[in-house]
Amino acid sequence: MRVLPLIFFWFLCAVICHGYRLLGLFPFEGRSHFIVSEQLMKGLARKGHQVDVVSKFPLKKPYPNYTNIVTLPMDVVLANNMSYDFIQQLNTLEISAIMAGNNLCEYLENVAIKELAQPKNPPYDAVLIEVFGAHCFSVIAHILKVPLIGISTTSLYPWLPPLISQPENLAFVPNNLLSFKGRMNFWQRLYNSVHTFYNKWYFNYLTTQKQDEIIREHFGPNMPSVRELERKLSLVLINSHIALNGIQPRTPAAVDVGGLHVQDENQTLQPELKKWLDDSKDGFVYFTFGSMVLIETFPSEFLRVVYASLGKIAPVNVLMKVPNPEKLPHDLPENIYTLPWMPQSKILKHPNIKAFITHGGLLSTQEAIMYGVPLIGIPLFAEQFMNIDACVARNIALRLDVHTITEKDMNAVLNAILWNPLYKEAAQNLSRRFLDRPLNALDTAIYWIEYVIKHGEDSLRSPAMELTWWQLSLLDVIGFLLVCTIIAITTLLILARFILKIICRNYNNLSSAKKTN
Repeated sequence: MRVLPLIFFWFLCAVICHGYRLLGLFPFEGRSHFIVSEQLMKGLARKGHQVDVVSKFPLKKPYPNYTNIVTLPMDVVLANNMSYDFIQQLNTLEISAIMAGNNLCEYLENVAIKELAQPKNPPYDAVLIEVFGAHCFSVIAHILKVPLIGISTTSLYPWLPPLISQPENLAFVPNNLLSFKGRMNFWQRLYNSVHTFYNKWYFNYLTTQKQDEIIREHFGPNMPSVRELERKLSLVLINSHIALNGIQPRTPAAVDVGGLHVQDENQTLQPELKKWLDDSKDGFVYFTFGSMVLIETFPSEFLRVVYASLGKIAPVNVLMKVPNPEKLPHDLPENIYTLPWMPQSKILKHPNIKAFITHGGLLSTQEAIMYGVPLIGIPLFAEQFMNIDACVARNIALRLDVHTITEKDMNAVLNAILWNPLYKEAAQNLSRRFLDRPLNALDTAIYWIEYVIKHGEDSLRSPAMELTWWQLSLLDVIGFLLVCTIIAITTLLILARFILKIICRNYNNLSSAKKTN
């Protein structure tokens, strides 16, 4: 009995004495983006670290060691608010640079945000930000003189690899806004190179340089530029994995943590929904376009095709996420059950699920892979095309085009996914590969965050960060060797010409002497 208090005291001390204080700055309105960051911060809190979070999504219930210190206003509502017409106008590059970049940097004028740059007691040990568009928030880490850690909620967008000197080989790695798969031919490699260069130029030089002015306006004229600040990243946690994203060169500062968000903590099935899932003895298909898209706003022809094809697969049921079901056409097939919101992880791991119809959002795609569920992909925007094509290449998905979909196409895809065991087997095999890791995604992320704090902000820093692009490409070495080669060849030519002249002169002298004799 005397030992128990000692054990409790030791455990409490281990948690309190060795916990770090971490600041998370996540101002973007995208709920799907914040889910990844939120699960990471919760995981750090459970590990005993004190986390303070700035976001637009405060927790609804208190969470030990997790504090919402600043809740930013929701200027743009994205959840359940993206119509079909709005999606057609989306430009990922403009969204990341302006809506999720420059516009968010205006929050640096917020008094509560400025206060974060003041010394704290105890001090912060690291600052975490999402690397997407608003890299201006890295100024807080610069002022506090603590490591800056980035979270990429997708694979790296084209403008992100240079921040940590992540090696880019555009000959075999397409950027994540393109859906090239397999070995690229010459024209694809050319397009990949030009497209990547354009994205970098647009983001770095055409739009986000405005963040320099915002930073200096609110934190002083001597502050570094946003390009300098973002290159102080010590670590980037990337929501990717080789099983899905393929083999790519990696610097130690780039750590794959694909699937980190898949934590069904506190998720519960409503009794009515649980009964419906359990009663679907012939199986069910889960259909959702994510947390933002309004499927009820899609063209009538698309909805007619969906109704007709899904109605034919009965007695297989269909669970469909529809924010406003009253706005759907009225002839909804009897085997379709609609709800405005669902606990997705619980549904995807239910034993009666047969397939998942999705827009190909990365979080949904990874959840399906983790639970071994085959997919029917209907990508709508951004990197969703690449996500679905990656799944198609691994035989766990089939793809439909939202603009050209026909009843015949959807019938064929549904029948293949539901009744051909190839797709289910491939999904289960990929799930095993995706989950086969030394540590799970969350523990991997926590380990490397603690590593950087313990061993210093430069502990994973690539030496390539100190070199210019022409030095990295060895253009100076190639140029030097080229000049040396030219000099050597020129010298040999001059020497050969000189020797030939001597030989010719001797030959002429010898010929003249013979004629004289």
